[in-house]
Amino acid sequence: MTDPVVTRLRAAGCVFAEDEARELREAATSPDHLDALLARRVDGEPLEYVVGFAEFDGLRIAVSPGVFVPRRRTAFLVRTAAARAPANATCLDLCCGSGALGAAFAARVPGSEVHAADIDPVAVRCARHTLPPGRVYESDLFATLPAALRGRVDVLLANVPYVPTAALASMPVEARDHEPPRTHDGGPDGLDIARRVLAEAAHWLAPGGVLYIEIAEHQRDAARTAVESAGLTPRLDADDDLGATIVSGTNDRPEWSSPARAAWIP
Repeated sequence: MTDPVVTRLRAAGCVFAEDEARELREAATSPDHLDALLARRVDGEPLEYVVGFAEFDGLRIAVSPGVFVPRRRTAFLVRTAAARAPANATCLDLCCGSGALGAAFAARVPGSEVHAADIDPVAVRCARHTLPPGRVYESDLFATLPAALRGRVDVLLANVPYVPTAALASMPVEARDHEPPRTHDGGPDGLDIARRVLAEAAHWLAPGGVLYIEIAEHQRDAARTAVESAGLTPRLDADDDLGATIVSGTNDRPEWSSPARAAWIP
């Protein structure tokens, strides 16, 4: 027997119609509610906004409309960082959106202390539902983070916008029309925000601390150069199955994050 929900989803171009139909039914509280949810999805709204959560690295992360939807490929960044993290690591999830990366890191590294920040108050409110109280900050990158974090961050996760401005118009409709443009726009070559993070990262990283940034494959060389220019030791990792590429930078110069230096950095 044909499932009418699956039929409508397929007609709307949903590739995984059966899976989406199941999630919509799980989220619906009544037949009328299901009809309303289905109408939103058929109209092109991201499924995560419709059902109120995203599946990320084995977790269900609350996602509000207007907040960047965490991509499954970004779990590679979290897994890589967690595998290399010291015990009881202090982690900072920068440009945190829903807080998905910080939550997944905490789940993979028991005993870790996770902090997160985003410039968007809508994202901050969303992340505060996911991460521990008092550790999610409304901040333009490092601008208003607690000074006590300077020189103490072992793992810095930065899922920054990295789509070149000229490529925004060719993004999938769901992302282009429903997610805030600034969660994607990385400037002319896509690395403007990454470079802003790199400009200050060494002052916040602990000795041996590592910054992880997701990038596009074609940005590998430029990203490596940017990491080197910031005084960090670069490394590139990729997962071809997920289509994920990350660049990391290690603070191998303890003087960059020493308490004495942190005291006079403006």
